[in-house]
Parts: sequence; structure tokens; C-alpha cells
Amino acid sequence: MERLLVVGGDAGGMTAASHARRRVGVDELEIVAFERGDFSSYSACGIPYFVGGEVTDIDDLIARSPEEHRRNGIDVQMRTEVIAIDLGARTITVRDLDSSVDRIEPFDKLVIATGSSPTRPPLPRIDAPGIHGVQTLGDGVALSDDLARLDTSSARAVVVGAGYVGLELAEALHRRGLKVTVIESGEQPMATLDPDMGTLVAGAIRELGIDLRTRTEVDAFETGADGRISAVVAGTSTFAADVVVLGLGSTPEVALARAAGIEIGPTGGIATDPHMATSAERVWAAGDCVQCHHRVLGRPVTIALGTHANKQGIVAGENATGGDRTFAGVIGTAVTKICEYEVARTGLNEAEARKGGFDFSTSTVEPTSRAGYYPGAEKITVKIVVERTTNRLLGAQIVGKEGAAKRIDVLATAIWNDMTVDEITQLDLGYAPPFSPLWDPVQVAARKSTHQA
Repeated sequence: MERLLVVGGDAGGMTAASHARRRVGVDELEIVAFERGDFSSYSACGIPYFVGGEVTDIDDLIARSPEEHRRNGIDVQMRTEVIAIDLGARTITVRDLDSSVDRIEPFDKLVIATGSSPTRPPLPRIDAPGIHGVQTLGDGVALSDDLARLDTSSARAVVVGAGYVGLELAEALHRRGLKVTVIESGEQPMATLDPDMGTLVAGAIRELGIDLRTRTEVDAFETGADGRISAVVAGTSTFAADVVVLGLGSTPEVALARAAGIEIGPTGGIATDPHMATSAERVWAAGDCVQCHHRVLGRPVTIALGTHANKQGIVAGENATGGDRTFAGVIGTAVTKICEYEVARTGLNEAEARKGGFDFSTSTVEPTSRAGYYPGAEKITVKIVVERTTNRLLGAQIVGKEGAAKRIDVLATAIWNDMTVDEITQLDLGYAPPFSPLWDPVQVAARKSTHQA
């Protein structure tokens, strides 16, 4: 009987394992998955909402428990870290984190799904108690438990970094009643947006009463007599802090693959082909640890999203069991929420289009989310990036309140299929006053672009 080992027990790894098991029965293939943490098959995207209290039961974030996987014929070994891969011997070395005992496990096929690690800059006292990098569900539980020890009505929180995760956790802390400061080194929050759209997000953050400091570099952390975090030092300013969250992004976790001699791509992720195969024979990879093809830029990128990890896991799991499935690539579609405000983007922003060598124009419109006369209509800002020579849609960004973010899916579909703005204006989209003006905001933006052309 062949043996498939999976390194990593979250989205990419367990999707690969589950899909492989659906294709091949327990009498033909043994599947063993190794997870160094306390949770497997969970929604990492739901962690901020657990921290903020919208999700009260942690089990709601777990798609399938280790026991359920075992009943389905997948041996999930928790708190077991893979510390080495020997491609020549076709073995891995694993360490039981409770007993500190190492052992050798042989494999015929291997899926690497080691995810990513939160960025922790080498600053003084960055490892002090009370400073949290939130990447895994275990990290989210640790932060939530830490908050439970504080008087949140008077406690102060500092979030370092104003990307998606940083802002979602800033909202979570705000909801818990803490006084929140967000420190961002760049010109604006959410660097994947253009500056004009980032300005809208900054306004939304400050409207909530969150103190947003842009163009501010964190230099060090201060601790109290008990060794716990007490303040964040940024230039000439010092921000008191009872808890700190690092929202500085993440990097692909590739140390294990690199040490084994598996090729790492120019973006820092494991290099894979469209079948999610690595440079090593009968070794596949999936999830945040890999680089993948950007359909608009035509080059590899690393974008850490659960949607990508699940799709890549399906491809890896099928191909590890004799299939021939491919992963079609990414275009960088992402959405988030900051209390009442919704933010979305897809494709290229101006900086990316410029760096990619495109000759482009932009259009920005501010229609309403519903018919103007219908109660609850709110302004929605839509910006699109269009290639001049072809009128092809290259990218889009949306900021607004209820009903704003998911409109990005229309534009993402258009980009995926190389549609022009003229074709977008002709799309047969749904209309009724409670849901949209006669011309949907995404088509208003497309019409404006065609008129400019």
C-alpha cells in the first residue's frame, strides 16, 4: 500500500488529504497528516471575528475536527511537527511536541502545506508577553484569552500595521471596548489600494474613533516591571499599550522545503507548476507557502488567501492520486470589513499596472448602492483601471457600506475572462431598487471609462 503524507493540517493540507481520500480508498492508500498546532481544518479568516466576539463558539470556526478526519480514513496527528524532509530516503522526521520524541516516517508521496508566518521585525522586546502575531487559530485563542484578563473598558491596544489582518483585528479590539491605535509606516492603510481609495479607508477608521497614525515607524517596545508590554515607541512618540497586535503581513513558511533542496521561487514561495507539483519528484505543495501565477501580470506572486489554499489543495490531492487537474492562477481578489465599511479590490492597482508596463487609465465614480429614492441608499465609490489600447479591465477597487464589497465579484469575473469595459456595460445584471440603481455602480464606472476613451 502506498503512503501519502501531508505536512500541515489547515486549508491547503487537509483539503489535499480529503480530496485524495475521496478518490482512493483506505485499502489502497494510507494518508497521514501532521499538524504542529492545536487545531486543524479551521477558518483562519474567521479569527478576527472570534477575537471581536461576533463568533462566540470556537467550534464554529472548525470545518472538521481531527476525529472526523480519522473516521474518514485520514490519520491526523496533532501537535506533531515535521522538522526535516529527506527526499533521497523518501522519509520525514517528525517531533511529538508533548514528549519531544523524534521519529522517522516513510512516504511514497508528499504534500507540503506549511502555510505562512507572521512578520516579526527584530525590534527590542518584540517577544514580550502581550505582543501577539495572529496567524493561526491558536494565536487567536491566545489573544482572546489575554484580552479576558484585561479591563477592556480602560485597556489600550496598539495594532502595528494597517493591512487586511491589522484592520480586522483593530475592529475586533474596538468592538471589545479597548482604546485602539493603529500605527502604519506607509502613506495610507491597505497598501494594496490606490492612495485615493486608501484615503477613504483612513477616514472610515478614524470615524470609528480609532487613532490611525500613518507614515510612522515603530522603533521599539517597552515593558513594565512584570516584563509585560507597556508601550510602543515610534519616533518621538510613545503609545501606552496593554496589548499589541502585529499586523505586518506574513511570509511563506518554506524553511522545511528549502532545507530539503526543493526549489523556492523568486517571490519567496515554493515554486510549483500548474499541477501544484514542486521541483521534487512526487512532492506537491499548496496554500500560503507556495507561489502561483498571476493571470494579469503574467508572473509568479505569493498571495495568502484561504480561497487559493483550498483550490490548490484540491489540485494537489487529485494529482497525488493520479489525477490531472491544474490550478488556473490568481488575480488578487480580496474583501474586508471595517465595522460598517466594506472594502474590496481585484486585479491591478495603479502602482501594479505601472510596474507591469501597462498603458492605462482610471475612472472613479460615486453612485449609490441602491436606487437613490429607496431607504438605506449609501454612497459607494468604485474605481477601475483600464488598459488604454484594448479597453480591457485590469483592476478595480470598491469602498462603501452595506452591499459594496461583493460587487467586486462582477469585476473579478470580467478580469478573469479578459473582458473590456464596453462588454461590462452590456452585462445583464440584476436590478431592483432595494439592491441597485438602474445602472449598477460597476457598470457606471465602466460607462465612464468608455466615455473617457
